[in-house]
Amino acid sequence: MKDPRFALERMVATAGALDASQESGEKPLRYLTRHQTGDWGELDSAEKTENELSLEQRFRLLSAYVLRKGARIWIIT
Repeated sequence: MKDPRFALERMVATAGALDASQESGEKPLRYLTRHQTGDWGELDSAEKTENELSLEQRFRLLSAYVLRKGARIWIIT
């Protein structure tokens, strides 16, 4: 497993994201870990480049992931 690239603090989730995670049988921690290690998921190359700059500048980071049943979730830090 990769090392975290930044610390996570307080975490919240929408009811929709939690429902989608439960429906797919997947644990949200899997996606939080991917986000924290710099696996930005289903973003285009420009968005991934923006995340790398944002990581250096301590700006907003965005990731998008598609769950097994097709639902899409976003993580924003």
